[in-house]
Amino acid sequence: MIAPTSFFADYGGHIRILEEIRGLQARGHQVTVCTYHIGNNVPGVRIRRSLDVPWRRGVQVGSSRHKLYFDVMLGVTVLRAALATRPHIVHAHMHEGALLGYPIRQLGHVPLVFDYQGSLTGEMVDHHFLHPQGALYRPLRWLESRINYLADAVLTSSENAAEVLRREFQYPAARIFPVIDAVNAARFQPAADAAARARSAAHRRELGIPDAAPVVVYLGLLAPYQGTDLLLEASRRVLAVLPETRFVIMGFPGVDSYRALAEALGVSHRVVFPGRIPYAEAPDWLGLGTVAVAPKLSLTEGAGKIPLYMAMGLPTIAFDTPVSREFLGPLGIYAARGSADSLAAQLIATLGDPAGSACRGQRLRVVAQQERAWDVAVQQIEAVYDRAWAWRAGARFRGQTPLPARRTPLD
Repeated sequence: MIAPTSFFADYGGHIRILEEIRGLQARGHQVTVCTYHIGNNVPGVRIRRSLDVPWRRGVQVGSSRHKLYFDVMLGVTVLRAALATRPHIVHAHMHEGALLGYPIRQLGHVPLVFDYQGSLTGEMVDHHFLHPQGALYRPLRWLESRINYLADAVLTSSENAAEVLRREFQYPAARIFPVIDAVNAARFQPAADAAARARSAAHRRELGIPDAAPVVVYLGLLAPYQGTDLLLEASRRVLAVLPETRFVIMGFPGVDSYRALAEALGVSHRVVFPGRIPYAEAPDWLGLGTVAVAPKLSLTEGAGKIPLYMAMGLPTIAFDTPVSREFLGPLGIYAARGSADSLAAQLIATLGDPAGSACRGQRLRVVAQQERAWDVAVQQIEAVYDRAWAWRAGARFRGQTPLPARRTPLD
């Protein structure tokens, strides 16, 4: 498995990678993860890291010019790991991973499965690393299209991502397999036991939140494209109407700058930033919540935090995007994308209807248990492995004729 990121860090795509590994291991697979030199080790997960870069120690989030040489060094690690382990499958996350996995596919004559978590250029635009009218946009868009076709099969973290591949890149639908972001509903559940309730109560006391105060929770990266700025704008409007409400905004990076923004907006007395929350502790922290919020603006990336909210039985307010609707369906509460006023209005309405909101949250948990379980998702991944092997071998699979891979300059 190739993860061109600072694995493991407690956010987003890293959680998907970790839960896939755990699920595959539980079903008897031996997984070796090749990743950057930075990140946390995970007990029970075999990790091979790229060569150390002492001048870059922090977790690398999003697009960066430093990733260019990170990926070169990771490519060496991938080759060494392949020679040592002789893999049966190369499971590559993100476009850089697919590019680095392609030589192993060719040399080892094994399938390459691309775990697609969003558009490469779309992410760069979201992170303000690339401008759609800039000189580099078209060449990078071309490169993204070529990388898409290097794999034998593509997993997507949402149906929306699958539609992006079909519509914008004319990728063959028969080679796309949505494996939607899921959740371990046994680990993420509301008030699981007395010990869990006690831990959540301790966090509430630690943050100085009264027992009766309603709490809006957010867990994820802090960034403009994640809607963090708009959430703080909305909090000012909410607190003008419901002054006892507390906002617990959990995540990183840029905690200090967002604390300063909260101070400038006059909401720092009701908004707290606990910082980075270890994934293992996330259920206890989310247990503080009355309502959860997912104000992500991106139209191409997934929304892995939403299944966690659902499993915790939290009524969830999100900006109205295809991915949000895909996860939440009719049980979601939607604000107009990019509007702090709309987000505030939905928060006020939801907090003002505690009985109805609690019922909605309970129904969301049922959906998470029945439709968003990682054990089912991992079985889907295994089925994709089988199909990729069949195509790679040039054989028929379940009565279907293998599709030839589109020729690329790398073939």
